[in-house]
Amino acid sequence: MAVSWGTIKSLLLFFGPIFLPKGIAYYRSIRASPSIHGISIRPVPSHVVRALTILFVASAIFLLKTLPLFNPENIFTLTQSRIQTPTDVLFTRLSALRRQGLTATDTLLRNRLNSLDSRLLFFQYGPDVLAECTFCSADDPNTYLYYSLPAILTPHIFNLVILALVTSGLFIGKEATVWRTTATVGAASLALLEIYLVASYHPQVNARALRAEDLDFFFWKMRVYRGVGLAALDAGLGWMIYLSSTNRAFVTPPTTPERIEISTRILDTARAKLNATGILRNTILRDEDLRSRNSAYWVHEGQVMGSVMEERAVVEGVNNALENRIDMARISADAEGYVKGIFAPVQGVPGMDGGI
Repeated sequence: MAVSWGTIKSLLLFFGPIFLPKGIAYYRSIRASPSIHGISIRPVPSHVVRALTILFVASAIFLLKTLPLFNPENIFTLTQSRIQTPTDVLFTRLSALRRQGLTATDTLLRNRLNSLDSRLLFFQYGPDVLAECTFCSADDPNTYLYYSLPAILTPHIFNLVILALVTSGLFIGKEATVWRTTATVGAASLALLEIYLVASYHPQVNARALRAEDLDFFFWKMRVYRGVGLAALDAGLGWMIYLSSTNRAFVTPPTTPERIEISTRILDTARAKLNATGILRNTILRDEDLRSRNSAYWVHEGQVMGSVMEERAVVEGVNNALENRIDMARISADAEGYVKGIFAPVQGVPGMDGGI
């Protein structure tokens, strides 16, 4: 049963105020999740750029396919004829518009468009199905549906292959793999929706049309809806991949094992730097030339800082800070506590009390 536009508007007016604020709140929570989990935004990875490029090209192709240039010819629109126009008159007008006369498809259509039922099926399934199907009959309209299924499903299968490619872990990476199920469900839903709309369409609405402008060109409308729907699906998937791959939204916080691994890696890096610093210090102290240069550097540094601290402006600034702004007793206590906090955990550990 077809759903009228009035019913859709009533449902939107009823459920819109309920779900719209929840949707906005959900979107804001998704956008705020990176800052909550302490994850920084990063540039788009190069392999994700490849996936986004494929999705953009696919969306552009689907949109281009909706243009009249790529749609099958509608002889009723071309000849400005009504559905009640006699077959001979209809194809006489068509022949006058073609320089080389009627084509083979036109001849097949002329033999098929000999009743009102067949013309109604023409607007539902298009000229190719009506002209090429040899086992179809207007007495059993479902035969036209069975014959048209491959043509209906071909764009959806093609798009499904593209989505499988851009969400492949081997080709793109884990950034797009998380959207594989969502993309598959979306593509399958679009295909099933189109099949349902075609199967549930009632072509008798055109039987009462008295003018060419009143005809419902369902087949051509569905081609436009299909192209726009597939393009929107690919664009939406690309947008979600972009947000998740750059940590702008849809961020999954790291699990406990991943956090432990990250912390362990950071500690190993810090330990390696400390070991390198200890090796460098031992090397400097054991080499006479390096030790003398190190001592000369610190002597020179002390002289420079001493001369700076003896300047009048510096002395007055330091005295002003010590008297009015800085609590030296509190700073000394904080520094002592800080030093004890650093060295207390390593006291008694072999190799940590003079090894470097």
